[in-house]
Amino acid sequence: MLRSVFTIGSWTMASRILGFARDMLIASRLGAGLVADAFFVALKLPNLFRRLFGEGAFNAAFLPAFAGILAAEGRAAAREMAERMGTLMMLWLSLLTLIALIFMPQVIGVLAPGFTANPGKFALAVELTRITFFYMPLICLTALISGVLNSLDRFAAAAAAPVFFNLLLMAALVGLTPYLPTPGHALAWGVFAAGVVQLAMVWVAARQAGMALRLYRRPALTPPILQVLRSMVPGVLGAGVTQINLAVDVIIASFLVSGSVSYLYYADRVAQLPLGVIGAALGTALLPLLARHLRLGEKLAAHRALNRGIELAVLLTLPCAVGLAVAAGSIIAALFQRGAFDAAASAASASALVAYAVGLPAFVLVKVFVPAFFARGDTSAPVRIGILSVAVNLALNLSLMDVLGHVGVALATSIAAWVNGGLLAWLLVRRGHLVMDRRCRRVLPRLVLASAIMAAAVFAISLVLPGLNNLLRAGLMILVGMAGFTLAAMALGAFHPRDMVRQLRRRAPRGASAGNPA
Repeated sequence: MLRSVFTIGSWTMASRILGFARDMLIASRLGAGLVADAFFVALKLPNLFRRLFGEGAFNAAFLPAFAGILAAEGRAAAREMAERMGTLMMLWLSLLTLIALIFMPQVIGVLAPGFTANPGKFALAVELTRITFFYMPLICLTALISGVLNSLDRFAAAAAAPVFFNLLLMAALVGLTPYLPTPGHALAWGVFAAGVVQLAMVWVAARQAGMALRLYRRPALTPPILQVLRSMVPGVLGAGVTQINLAVDVIIASFLVSGSVSYLYYADRVAQLPLGVIGAALGTALLPLLARHLRLGEKLAAHRALNRGIELAVLLTLPCAVGLAVAAGSIIAALFQRGAFDAAASAASASALVAYAVGLPAFVLVKVFVPAFFARGDTSAPVRIGILSVAVNLALNLSLMDVLGHVGVALATSIAAWVNGGLLAWLLVRRGHLVMDRRCRRVLPRLVLASAIMAAAVFAISLVLPGLNNLLRAGLMILVGMAGFTLAAMALGAFHPRDMVRQLRRRAPRGASAGNPA
């Protein structure tokens, strides 16, 4: 599993680094004003649908069904099922896109109701979202083909595709801005172009893997298709609770002072680095692994895989969360404080980052726990817990927004993530699907202690070198934090690098690429 996580995480890390470069460019050109707020809302809507109907619920429902047919009936039957599913998806996504384009003012009125007080801002958000919404059907089809590749244990192409999203947005902002009404328009067209390129990339990769899909096969509601649809409908909430909570954040933030949407966006972008790299990699690698073990009746192996997933989640996210909370001001200033993004915007974004960091481990643990349900064909339990989490987030948003402003919005999301993760873990334990083994019980407290030692070291740097350049101070704090945590964790016996290297050298079982559950 660690090898697959490393492959996915490496490409995702490259994408996130380019994402920071993209956001630094956006911050310097747009700042945190009207155009920035409008574009971030325009980007939020197709991303929400992508994560709900594409990467989230669809992958959770499609991947086990496709992998099962691939193992039991072979490639031809699996390809036919994927093609029928792709054609059906293309038809209903096209219809959804058409409806959204027609009723976009009403959609924005729901997603960002506070914008209605500023007609110019509202009109710009509607116009930009109509452009970016074309990205949604393209990226959902990309998610389908990525699921096919993941079932073949080919993770690289799907993980690498987002790199081009960032490259194309930067190129559009620099190259198209002089020819369009606002930089927001240039970015919106860049989003559309990125969707085309990403779909082309994974389709070519699938063709090279011998699984080229034709998306013009006559759709038919065969038993496997119906199984995917039945699993997908409740999974829309179960797999996308985090995204729903972030959408609630935008709705609430639209009523706050101008710039609040942008402050939350920039803070979330920093928090998304470990969440996107670690959480996405763990969830993507863990689902097919658990599904394979359970399909073969290997319950002990499934328990061990889930325990190792929890360890990896805590190992890779807890120190990140602690470091982001302690060094938030320096990190935000180093990344974004230039051009139109001033010190006040930097401080406001840093406060939101501290609040998001509180929930970072929970966000990633949810990515670990949810596959344990989906691999068993249970999408209803995450839905019920997810609905409760959304209700908690909304209640806390309304309670905290008047007191803490945009920081209260971010804090509500973090608390809701802990509620979500805690209830998922409790239910898995109750059903006997999660049993903490001796190694996990020994490692987790030591990782907590190592993170506390790291926090003290990073905080000391901020006290000793207060006048240092933002970039140098942030870089030094990150290096000290990484070194401090690594040394402390090794000294406490929480992990050893040679163990991770050994796991990375393990190759996938022979025949996995052909779908054989060996």
